[in-house]
Amino acid sequence: MCFAANPNMGTWKLNEAKSKLSPGMPKNLTVVYEAAGDSIKGTIDGVDGQGKPTHNEWIGKFDGKDYPVTGDSMSDTRAIKQIDDHTYELTVKKNGKATMTGRAAVSADGKSRTVTVSGTDMAGKKVTSTAVYDKQ
Repeated sequence: MCFAANPNMGTWKLNEAKSKLSPGMPKNLTVVYEAAGDSIKGTIDGVDGQGKPTHNEWIGKFDGKDYPVTGDSMSDTRAIKQIDDHTYELTVKKNGKATMTGRAAVSADGKSRTVTVSGTDMAGKKVTSTAVYDKQ
């Protein structure tokens, strides 16, 4: 699939009113996917569980392989696997161990994106969240 046809590309802003986020979990306020050569660059700005600003970046492909993440204390690699035109699965790892798994789906009209994740937080507690993003 070419980048222009990928509905995940672009800038997505968190719609907190429509989201169900676990208390104390980091929040990704803005997610940007853009072309980076033959790869995709993900830039994520948000806040951690204490409300401090966060910024991390990922460059890779939606091929299910692990690619390094910079700037995220909770992960060092991220793997994204395209399922169909509007859906992908993601696996977040720290030191080779999966800490978070989930699925992202872009609506048929391309105006919203829902990301559902589950995993373990830094304290070892099970967490789940559903974040809804609006296309900017």
